[in-house]
Amino acid sequence: MNVLVINAGSSSLKYQLLDAQNGDVLAKGGAERIGLDHALIKHNSKGCDTVTLPMDLPNHKVAVQAVLSVLTSEEHGIIKGMDEIDAVGHRVVHGGEKFASSALITPEVKRAIRSCFDLAPLHNPPNMTGIEACEEAMPGVPQVAVFDTAFHQTMPAKAYMYALPYEMYEKHGVRKYGFHGTSHGYVARRAAEMMGKPYESVNIITCHLGNGSSIAAIEKGKCVDTTMGLTPLSGICMGTRSGDIDPAIVTFLMEKEKLDTKGVDNMMNKQSGVLGISGVSSDFRDLYAAAGEGNKRARLALDIFKYQCRKYIGMYAAAMGGVDAVVFTAGIGENTADIRQGACEGLTYMGCEIDPYRNASVRGREAVVSTDESKVKVLVVPTNEELAIARETARICGFSI
Repeated sequence: MNVLVINAGSSSLKYQLLDAQNGDVLAKGGAERIGLDHALIKHNSKGCDTVTLPMDLPNHKVAVQAVLSVLTSEEHGIIKGMDEIDAVGHRVVHGGEKFASSALITPEVKRAIRSCFDLAPLHNPPNMTGIEACEEAMPGVPQVAVFDTAFHQTMPAKAYMYALPYEMYEKHGVRKYGFHGTSHGYVARRAAEMMGKPYESVNIITCHLGNGSSIAAIEKGKCVDTTMGLTPLSGICMGTRSGDIDPAIVTFLMEKEKLDTKGVDNMMNKQSGVLGISGVSSDFRDLYAAAGEGNKRARLALDIFKYQCRKYIGMYAAAMGGVDAVVFTAGIGENTADIRQGACEGLTYMGCEIDPYRNASVRGREAVVSTDESKVKVLVVPTNEELAIARETARICGFSI
């Protein structure tokens, strides 16, 4: 079963065409600078080199049509016609409380996605644009929404409620939702397989560490807590996001820096995190280079990030009454041994002991990096959100995989 996976951003559209049954990636790429000058598509078909194709992409509808043309073209394509695409799976960031699972896209589902625009103003509108563009370009092909938030809907109220007037939850849906759910679910299941244990029998802490980072506590197959909240801003500090702060800082800075709501939101989301601390970069490779040259603020940014990861691992182990595995994934988690080492430092009291030699040798591949004696397994599991979305899409459409 061939599934086209679409991840639409405000001015971009990433895609993969996969065989959902065996995970084979037939083609992948992205349309960039949609609605802007110098738009292009970067495309790679299986067995071929990546090509860059400049073209006019005034909107997402045109971008979807261009992607489909590339996929079926004689020169760069991988399929002969549209009838070889069985379904389309869309990454949708926010599903609110309405969706604890993926859903076949219907008018009612689209209304629900729109109702979450206020909760995810940077993500849900372009996600919806991608859905409608695909519907128009591919009439009759099943479309499925796979929600980032759905995985976290198993959290109990004691974990997702904020200590605000209850009316704020009733009127505005103010609560913790969590994000990166597709990734957390995928790597947790894979980690259980690697340990040879049923997913529903183990407690796992998953650390999705990238430019956006979140950590989740998964107790016997169900998420019971996660670091991101109403929005992706909370939790550990990230590339440019502040993570958890005293909420009074917001109004304090608005007054002191003469900021309006957009200004303070921009500071917290785009000027903070390790970029704000270091003054160097949001890219951890740049931070390590600067720290190696003696930059104390770059070193501080790295230390803060590792400390916060370690703190949440300890918190979630306590929340679940014990943990069987800690899993690292995403760009930083998969590729940066020092971050993994620092995040696990001092956790021997709870039976978590990383092997420095195994850990140092692992980059971007599945591996167990804890010692043989460690009661808590520490694993690296590269995430594969596209495959997870493709398989969810196949499941919703009733295809056997």
